[in-house]
Amino acid sequence: MFKGSLVALVTPMRADTSIDEAGMEAFIDWQISQGTQGLIPVGTTGESPTLTHEEHKRVVELTVATAAGRVPVIAGAGSNSTHEAIALARHAKQAGADGILVVTPYYNKPTQEGLFLHYSAIADAVDIPLIIYNIPGRSVVDMSVQTMARLAKHPNIVGVKDATANLTRPLHTTRDCGADFIQLSGEDHTALAFLAAGGVGCISVTANVAPRLCHEMHVAWQRGDIQAAMVIQERLLPLHDAMFCETNPGPVKYAASLLGHGSDVCRLPLAPVAESTRVQMRAAMVKAGLLN
Repeated sequence: MFKGSLVALVTPMRADTSIDEAGMEAFIDWQISQGTQGLIPVGTTGESPTLTHEEHKRVVELTVATAAGRVPVIAGAGSNSTHEAIALARHAKQAGADGILVVTPYYNKPTQEGLFLHYSAIADAVDIPLIIYNIPGRSVVDMSVQTMARLAKHPNIVGVKDATANLTRPLHTTRDCGADFIQLSGEDHTALAFLAAGGVGCISVTANVAPRLCHEMHVAWQRGDIQAAMVIQERLLPLHDAMFCETNPGPVKYAASLLGHGSDVCRLPLAPVAESTRVQMRAAMVKAGLLN
Protein backbone atom coordinates (compact mmCIF):
# COMPACT_ATOMS: atom_id res chain seq x y z
CA MET A 1 0.00 0.00 0.00
CA PHE A 2 2.62 2.55 1.12
CA LYS A 3 6.32 1.81 0.64
CA GLY A 4 9.63 3.05 -0.68
CA SER A 5 10.65 6.70 -0.73
CA LEU A 6 7.89 9.01 0.47
CA VAL A 7 8.34 12.72 1.13
CA ALA A 8 7.19 14.87 4.04
CA LEU A 9 6.36 17.85 1.86
CA VAL A 10 7.36 21.40 2.68
CA THR A 11 4.65 24.01 2.17
CA PRO A 12 6.07 26.63 -0.22
CA MET A 13 5.41 30.20 0.92
CA ARG A 14 5.83 33.66 -0.49
CA ALA A 15 7.73 36.43 1.26
CA ASP A 16 4.57 37.45 3.14
CA THR A 17 4.19 33.79 4.33
CA SER A 18 1.07 33.19 2.22
CA ILE A 19 0.97 29.77 0.58
CA ASP A 20 2.48 29.61 -2.90
CA GLU A 21 -0.02 27.29 -4.59
CA ALA A 22 1.57 27.40 -8.03
CA GLY A 23 4.94 26.69 -6.46
CA MET A 24 3.50 23.75 -4.58
CA GLU A 25 1.94 22.27 -7.71
CA ALA A 26 5.26 22.52 -9.55
CA PHE A 27 7.11 21.03 -6.59
CA ILE A 28 4.75 18.04 -6.43
CA ASP A 29 5.12 17.41 -10.17
CA TRP A 30 8.91 17.49 -9.78
CA GLN A 31 8.79 15.09 -6.83
CA ILE A 32 6.77 12.56 -8.80
CA SER A 33 8.99 12.90 -11.88
CA GLN A 34 12.02 12.20 -9.67
CA GLY A 35 10.60 8.91 -8.39
CA THR A 36 8.98 9.83 -5.08
CA GLN A 37 6.47 7.08 -4.25
CA GLY A 38 4.20 8.94 -1.84
CA LEU A 39 3.33 12.49 -0.74
CA ILE A 40 2.70 13.56 2.84
CA PRO A 41 1.33 17.12 3.05
CA VAL A 42 0.73 19.16 6.22
CA GLY A 43 2.97 17.26 8.57
CA THR A 44 5.58 18.93 10.75
CA THR A 45 7.75 19.61 7.69
CA GLY A 46 4.71 21.23 6.07
CA GLU A 47 4.39 23.63 9.03
CA SER A 48 1.03 22.28 10.10
CA PRO A 49 1.27 23.96 13.55
CA THR A 50 1.12 27.42 11.98
CA LEU A 51 -1.36 26.80 9.16
CA THR A 52 -4.98 27.74 9.72
CA HIS A 53 -7.55 24.96 9.38
CA GLU A 54 -8.60 26.44 6.05
CA GLU A 55 -5.01 26.48 4.79
CA HIS A 56 -4.44 22.95 6.06
CA LYS A 57 -7.44 21.69 4.11
CA ARG A 58 -6.46 23.63 1.01
CA VAL A 59 -2.95 22.11 0.99
CA VAL A 60 -4.45 18.61 1.23
CA GLU A 61 -6.87 19.34 -1.60
CA LEU A 62 -4.11 20.83 -3.75
CA THR A 63 -1.81 17.85 -3.16
CA VAL A 64 -4.52 15.32 -4.04
CA ALA A 65 -5.52 17.23 -7.16
CA THR A 66 -1.94 17.67 -8.37
CA ALA A 67 -0.94 14.07 -7.65
CA ALA A 68 -4.00 12.97 -9.67
CA GLY A 69 -3.62 9.36 -8.61
CA ARG A 70 0.00 9.05 -9.79
CA VAL A 71 1.25 8.33 -6.26
CA PRO A 72 -0.53 7.93 -2.92
CA VAL A 73 -1.24 10.96 -0.74
CA ILE A 74 -1.14 10.48 3.04
CA ALA A 75 -2.57 13.64 4.55
CA GLY A 76 -1.50 14.93 7.93
CA ALA A 77 -4.50 14.80 10.25
CA GLY A 78 -3.00 14.95 13.71
CA SER A 79 -4.02 17.04 16.68
CA ASN A 80 -3.89 16.90 20.46
CA SER A 81 -7.68 17.25 20.30
CA THR A 82 -9.37 14.03 19.24
CA HIS A 83 -12.39 15.98 17.98
CA GLU A 84 -10.16 18.13 15.77
CA ALA A 85 -8.22 15.13 14.47
CA ILE A 86 -11.46 13.44 13.46
CA ALA A 87 -12.54 16.57 11.58
CA LEU A 88 -9.21 16.70 9.71
CA ALA A 89 -9.42 12.98 8.95
CA ARG A 90 -12.94 13.39 7.56
CA HIS A 91 -11.79 16.21 5.34
CA ALA A 92 -8.83 14.16 4.07
CA LYS A 93 -11.21 11.36 3.16
CA GLN A 94 -13.55 13.78 1.35
CA ALA A 95 -10.61 15.36 -0.49
CA GLY A 96 -9.59 11.99 -1.88
CA ALA A 97 -6.46 11.26 0.19
CA ASP A 98 -5.29 7.65 0.20
CA GLY A 99 -4.48 7.68 3.90
CA ILE A 100 -3.91 9.87 6.93
CA LEU A 101 -0.90 10.41 9.18
CA VAL A 102 -1.90 11.03 12.80
CA VAL A 103 0.73 12.17 15.27
CA THR A 104 0.66 11.14 18.92
CA PRO A 105 -1.05 13.97 20.84
CA TYR A 106 1.45 16.57 21.99
CA TYR A 107 1.46 18.80 25.08
CA ASN A 108 -1.43 17.17 26.97
CA LYS A 109 0.62 13.93 27.39
CA PRO A 110 -2.01 11.17 27.28
CA THR A 111 -1.39 7.81 28.94
CA GLN A 112 -1.10 4.65 26.86
CA GLU A 113 -4.82 4.10 27.40
CA GLY A 114 -5.47 7.64 26.25
CA LEU A 115 -3.45 6.98 23.10
CA PHE A 116 -5.42 3.81 22.46
CA LEU A 117 -8.74 5.60 22.88
CA HIS A 118 -7.62 8.58 20.75
CA TYR A 119 -6.60 6.49 17.75
CA SER A 120 -9.54 4.12 18.12
CA ALA A 121 -11.96 7.06 18.03
CA ILE A 122 -10.41 8.43 14.83
CA ALA A 123 -10.30 5.02 13.14
CA ASP A 124 -13.92 4.35 14.12
CA ALA A 125 -15.06 7.73 12.79
CA VAL A 126 -13.42 7.69 9.35
CA ASP A 127 -12.97 4.75 6.99
CA ILE A 128 -9.50 5.57 5.66
CA PRO A 129 -6.10 3.89 6.18
CA LEU A 130 -4.46 5.45 9.23
CA ILE A 131 -0.71 5.63 9.88
CA ILE A 132 0.31 6.27 13.48
CA TYR A 133 3.07 8.88 13.76
CA ASN A 134 5.22 8.13 16.79
CA ILE A 135 7.70 10.95 17.40
CA PRO A 136 8.55 11.26 21.11
CA GLY A 137 11.08 14.04 20.47
CA ARG A 138 8.30 16.43 19.47
CA SER A 139 5.19 15.11 21.19
CA VAL A 140 6.89 13.97 24.45
CA VAL A 141 4.76 10.80 24.61
CA ASP A 142 6.03 7.50 23.19
CA MET A 143 3.50 4.90 22.08
CA SER A 144 4.54 1.49 23.37
CA VAL A 145 4.69 -1.55 21.11
CA GLN A 146 1.98 -3.11 23.26
CA THR A 147 -0.40 -0.20 22.62
CA MET A 148 0.42 -0.26 18.94
CA ALA A 149 -0.33 -3.98 18.82
CA ARG A 150 -3.77 -3.32 20.31
CA LEU A 151 -4.41 -0.64 17.70
CA ALA A 152 -3.11 -2.79 14.84
CA LYS A 153 -6.16 -5.02 15.29
CA HIS A 154 -8.35 -2.19 13.98
CA PRO A 155 -8.91 -2.66 10.23
CA ASN A 156 -8.33 1.04 9.50
CA ILE A 157 -5.02 1.31 11.40
CA VAL A 158 -2.47 -0.01 8.93
CA GLY A 159 0.98 1.13 10.01
CA VAL A 160 3.38 3.48 11.75
CA LYS A 161 5.77 6.26 10.90
CA ASP A 162 8.47 5.55 13.47
CA ALA A 163 10.65 8.55 14.31
CA THR A 164 12.14 7.07 17.48
CA ALA A 165 15.47 6.16 15.77
CA ASN A 166 15.32 3.04 17.96
CA LEU A 167 16.25 0.17 15.66
CA THR A 168 15.02 -2.50 18.05
CA ARG A 169 11.53 -1.01 17.76
CA PRO A 170 10.68 -2.32 14.26
CA LEU A 171 11.75 -5.82 15.27
CA HIS A 172 9.35 -5.83 18.21
CA THR A 173 6.64 -4.13 16.17
CA THR A 174 6.80 -6.84 13.52
CA ARG A 175 6.61 -9.50 16.19
CA ASP A 176 3.63 -7.97 17.98
CA CYS A 177 1.74 -6.25 15.14
CA GLY A 178 2.41 -8.73 12.35
CA ALA A 179 4.40 -8.65 9.14
CA ASP A 180 1.61 -6.88 7.25
CA PHE A 181 1.70 -3.84 9.56
CA ILE A 182 3.34 -1.10 7.47
CA GLN A 183 6.47 0.30 9.09
CA LEU A 184 7.89 3.52 7.66
CA SER A 185 10.96 5.22 9.09
CA GLY A 186 10.47 8.84 10.06
CA GLU A 187 14.18 9.45 10.57
CA ASP A 188 16.39 9.89 7.51
CA HIS A 189 19.64 8.82 9.16
CA THR A 190 18.25 5.37 9.97
CA ALA A 191 16.21 4.78 6.81
CA LEU A 192 18.38 1.99 5.43
CA ALA A 193 18.94 0.31 8.80
CA PHE A 194 15.18 0.52 9.40
CA LEU A 195 14.57 -1.43 6.19
CA ALA A 196 16.94 -4.12 7.44
CA ALA A 197 14.98 -4.30 10.70
CA GLY A 198 11.62 -4.86 9.02
CA GLY A 199 10.59 -1.51 7.55
CA VAL A 200 9.26 -1.02 4.04
CA GLY A 201 10.00 2.66 3.42
CA CYS A 202 10.79 6.11 4.76
CA ILE A 203 8.80 9.33 5.07
CA SER A 204 11.74 11.60 4.38
CA VAL A 205 12.66 15.24 4.89
CA THR A 206 15.78 14.92 2.74
CA ALA A 207 13.65 13.69 -0.18
CA ASN A 208 12.39 17.25 -0.56
CA VAL A 209 15.72 18.10 -2.20
CA ALA A 210 17.19 14.70 -3.15
CA PRO A 211 14.13 12.73 -4.31
CA ARG A 212 15.96 10.83 -7.05
CA LEU A 213 18.74 9.67 -4.73
CA CYS A 214 16.30 8.67 -1.99
CA HIS A 215 14.23 6.74 -4.52
CA GLU A 216 17.29 5.01 -5.97
CA MET A 217 18.43 3.93 -2.50
CA HIS A 218 15.10 2.21 -1.88
CA VAL A 219 15.09 0.63 -5.33
CA ALA A 220 18.61 -0.73 -4.77
CA TRP A 221 17.51 -2.21 -1.45
CA GLN A 222 14.41 -3.77 -2.98
CA ARG A 223 16.41 -5.49 -5.72
CA GLY A 224 18.90 -6.80 -3.15
CA ASP A 225 21.81 -4.55 -4.13
CA ILE A 226 22.79 -3.68 -0.58
CA GLN A 227 26.18 -2.25 -1.56
CA ALA A 228 24.61 0.24 -3.97
CA ALA A 229 22.09 1.28 -1.31
CA MET A 230 24.90 1.84 1.19
CA VAL A 231 26.84 3.97 -1.28
CA ILE A 232 23.83 6.26 -1.69
CA GLN A 233 23.30 6.34 2.07
CA GLU A 234 26.90 7.51 2.55
CA ARG A 235 26.42 10.16 -0.13
CA LEU A 236 23.29 11.46 1.63
CA LEU A 237 24.71 11.47 5.16
CA PRO A 238 26.09 15.06 5.17
CA LEU A 239 22.74 16.20 3.77
CA HIS A 240 20.84 14.43 6.57
CA ASP A 241 23.16 16.08 9.10
CA ALA A 242 22.54 19.53 7.64
CA MET A 243 18.77 19.02 7.49
CA PHE A 244 18.57 18.68 11.25
CA CYS A 245 21.26 21.07 12.46
CA GLU A 246 18.38 23.47 13.18
CA THR A 247 14.67 22.93 13.72
CA ASN A 248 12.91 21.34 10.75
CA PRO A 249 11.72 22.70 8.31
CA GLY A 250 14.05 25.72 8.37
CA PRO A 251 17.06 23.99 6.80
CA VAL A 252 15.10 21.99 4.23
CA LYS A 253 13.21 25.03 2.99
CA TYR A 254 16.51 26.84 2.57
CA ALA A 255 17.90 23.84 0.68
CA ALA A 256 14.84 23.68 -1.57
CA SER A 257 15.19 27.37 -2.33
CA LEU A 258 18.76 26.75 -3.57
CA LEU A 259 17.29 24.40 -6.16
CA GLY A 260 14.69 26.96 -7.22
CA HIS A 261 11.79 25.31 -5.39
CA GLY A 262 10.15 28.15 -3.52
CA SER A 263 11.52 30.54 -0.93
CA ASP A 264 13.22 29.75 2.37
CA VAL A 265 10.40 31.47 4.28
CA CYS A 266 8.99 29.76 7.38
CA ARG A 267 6.29 31.15 9.61
CA LEU A 268 7.15 32.39 13.08
CA PRO A 269 8.10 31.23 15.62
CA LEU A 270 10.60 29.54 13.31
CA ALA A 271 13.39 32.01 12.59
CA PRO A 272 15.42 32.26 9.39
CA VAL A 273 18.27 29.75 9.56
CA ALA A 274 21.66 30.95 10.74
CA GLU A 275 24.48 31.71 8.32
CA SER A 276 26.42 28.73 9.65
CA THR A 277 23.49 26.50 8.70
CA ARG A 278 23.40 27.99 5.21
CA VAL A 279 27.11 27.27 4.77
CA GLN A 280 26.73 23.70 6.02
CA MET A 281 23.72 23.07 3.81
CA ARG A 282 25.37 24.41 0.68
CA ALA A 283 28.45 22.28 1.30
CA ALA A 284 26.32 19.18 1.88
CA MET A 285 24.37 19.75 -1.33
CA VAL A 286 27.58 20.20 -3.32
CA LYS A 287 28.97 16.99 -1.80
CA ALA A 288 25.80 15.12 -2.70
CA GLY A 289 26.02 16.40 -6.28
CA LEU A 290 22.88 18.51 -6.04
CA LEU A 291 24.65 21.85 -6.57
CA ASN A 292 27.73 22.75 -8.58
